[in-house]
Amino acid sequence: MTGMYDVAVVGAGPAGSAAALRVLQLRPDAHVLLLDAARFPRDKTCGDGVAAGVFDLLAALGVPDLAGLGGPVPRLHVRSSRGAVADRHCARPNRVVPRAVLDHALVAACVDRGVRLRRQRVRRVEAHPGHVVLDGDTAARTVIGTDGANSVVRRSLGIRSRPRDAAVAVRGYSPHAPVTPGALHIAFAEGRRPAYAWSFPLADGGANVGYGIFDGTAPTSRDELLAGLDAQLPGQELDPATVRGHRLPLSTGGRVQPDGRVLLAGDAAALVNPLTGEGIFDAVASGVLAGQAALCGAAAGAVHRASLRRCFGRHHRHTAALARLMRSPRFVHAAVLAAARDRAVFDDVVDVGLGRGVAHARTLAAIGAVFVWPGTGGRPSFSPGLLRPAATRA
Repeated sequence: MTGMYDVAVVGAGPAGSAAALRVLQLRPDAHVLLLDAARFPRDKTCGDGVAAGVFDLLAALGVPDLAGLGGPVPRLHVRSSRGAVADRHCARPNRVVPRAVLDHALVAACVDRGVRLRRQRVRRVEAHPGHVVLDGDTAARTVIGTDGANSVVRRSLGIRSRPRDAAVAVRGYSPHAPVTPGALHIAFAEGRRPAYAWSFPLADGGANVGYGIFDGTAPTSRDELLAGLDAQLPGQELDPATVRGHRLPLSTGGRVQPDGRVLLAGDAAALVNPLTGEGIFDAVASGVLAGQAALCGAAAGAVHRASLRRCFGRHHRHTAALARLMRSPRFVHAAVLAAARDRAVFDDVVDVGLGRGVAHARTLAAIGAVFVWPGTGGRPSFSPGLLRPAATRA
């Protein structure tokens, strides 16, 4: 068996890199091992949209220059299945950065700080009272599982994901211009399962294009996803070599972080926004929290669980409630209309979908008004006839 590491991180995506960087930020002399099955740079199936808040978190970790990896995308363009459109500038521009670029930059930052990077597909995790052993030959005082939707580390804890709390999506790259230049374009689909198509502009003039269904209870084929994409965004010409499907474990499935020395973050902890499928912000934020907790020894699991609750608890309660409402195309239509008419509602929607915001009472009231009175701009119409006794109304 190799020597004892202070922290071993399984999975070198944004969550894993953020965890490793936070450990070394708090304890520069810590011995940190970062393991991943892939050789970097590597592609990762994703929409590639990176919210402005992600760069704040990375800058706080001492990695301030990553915003230059992707050009700013100032607007968000959202279309409901019933034709409503909200197209506004976001309070701060988001960016589109291919994961092959973003993840490689984060891993490089880790190595520069002294993290040991090893290419290894972890298959076995054994927790002991004072340490954790990976694959029978690598020991660490704490292990952080950031190994994605099919996390081996999570399964080692006996935690299973629930199909109903998962999304499935397909993504491809198009060499042609995005549907709406300068904007993250999202088009919701009509149907019994919440779904939307997206087209996000790339710095080279092409687009990241995809389609996702936010309900994993029924089997969904790649052909079905591509048909949904074509229905919402017809005529997209994707490079066949880049078309890939993936599964997203949504935060509505519940987040179980047991006591002990094995922690979970990012997709491995089912921290994907159930409204948008956004996972990079949650991955980086939860990775930071896991890196902090990892230095707490046997109390790491309890500390991490409490930190996640403080950071995300209110946000998760709001997104879970909104996810249930979004099963109604009428509700989605009302939300888009309200966002189009009211800047404060739009800002709330962006913060809930791309960060850890909540739906404030004013926003819920605005959406509710449009939902109840869709043809009146969210305001009840008045007719003198409404005041006449019911028996006399024509």
